[in-house]
Amino acid sequence: MVKFRKDFYADVRVETKFTTSVRYRDGALEESRQSTVKKAFIRVFDGEMWYYASTYKLGELQAELDKLYANATPNKKIEENPVVRRFESNTASIEKFKNCRLKDVPLEAKQKILTDKFSVLQGSKYVKMFVAIYSDRYSEYEFYSSKGANLKFDYQLCGAGVSIALAEGSENFNGSFLKSDDSFEKVCALFSENNLKDYVKESENYLLNAKPVQAGEYPVILSPMAAGVFAHESFGHKSEADFMLGDETMKKEWAIGKKVGSDILSIYDSGLEEGSGCVPFDDEGTKASKTYLIKNGVLTGRLHSATTAAYLDEAVTGNARAVDCDFEPIVRMTSTVIEAGTSKKEDLFKRVKHGYYIKDYKHGSGMSTFTIAPNLAYEIVDGKIGNPVKISVITGNVFETLNLIDGLSDKAEIISSAFGGCGKMEQFPLNVSFGGPYVSVSKMNVQ
Repeated sequence: MVKFRKDFYADVRVETKFTTSVRYRDGALEESRQSTVKKAFIRVFDGEMWYYASTYKLGELQAELDKLYANATPNKKIEENPVVRRFESNTASIEKFKNCRLKDVPLEAKQKILTDKFSVLQGSKYVKMFVAIYSDRYSEYEFYSSKGANLKFDYQLCGAGVSIALAEGSENFNGSFLKSDDSFEKVCALFSENNLKDYVKESENYLLNAKPVQAGEYPVILSPMAAGVFAHESFGHKSEADFMLGDETMKKEWAIGKKVGSDILSIYDSGLEEGSGCVPFDDEGTKASKTYLIKNGVLTGRLHSATTAAYLDEAVTGNARAVDCDFEPIVRMTSTVIEAGTSKKEDLFKRVKHGYYIKDYKHGSGMSTFTIAPNLAYEIVDGKIGNPVKISVITGNVFETLNLIDGLSDKAEIISSAFGGCGKMEQFPLNVSFGGPYVSVSKMNVQ
């Protein structure tokens, strides 16, 4: 595709991206569009500085690359540079979705997955407004480097769902039923009429019967979805090694081998897991891997690009990612998961005399202190799920809470999302996934 020069490191990343976006409001079509965009991102490194270019003009890649070379300084020892030494020279051609590409699914079918469900929403006297959405993406990637990397692989993700507003008198409830996966057929099964009916029924029950919680500290059980967002927000971002660059205090505070959580707790990040965080190679051409961030309560790893790995003298992990070809790769998560334990889900609940079950969430955030705003939450009384409750937030110190985890169910679930994504710096939304088992925490601050 291009000719690389000696005495520099350089790479070229190309993405051809097909997308679909469909939206209905109260049954009326507001948006239905499809597009295909092809773009490239080019980098040159001379051992001291990086030089970047982004372009739609794929016929002029060599000219763009030569411009970057003209600004850089030749370095005969570039191959000895600690960053360059960590770049891999992988070659592969992977067509995972060759026989089920989303761009081959007719637009009418993508609209029908939504319109077929309107009767469910219109049949509820409490649903006052709804927005139905479908989104998909099919990408073909190419990656070439001066070290000999030559990669071609595909990626896809789609999702369908509804956001609903319910009301009865002065009471209101807003909820979302969103399902995502890497094939249209899987999403059709997840976003079924029966599953949506069950969600609407649960939302109606919450609207009519949820009572405010009395603030305090209680035992809490997190669903796989709530556990996943807790792992992503409260610990995953702190595992991204770029926040340590130039900060000796952080390097000491986050020393490998430090005890940071309960003995039963292990958290990993992996680009190998099926779903929205599955990427066989990162945007520096590094092969995906499974990286334990916490193993049996001990800090065991962190997420790296080649630059951060060189700075900390550690191995690359396949976590240099860019949201698209407008941006340079930075350290980002892929699929961040709390590993399953040994307990039966039912046994976790049986141990709770009085506490709360967090089923899903509106939003979450956290670094040293985390905050999760639940959407659907329930009281646990004498080991059984009871009435719905209104909880503004659950919050606490991250490390204290990691040490208070006292039970993990024996099956983990990974949650994908085709809507939104992870944000960092100016790069949003990046497709990631997260999840875990049902997680029991002996004490959390419930408000």
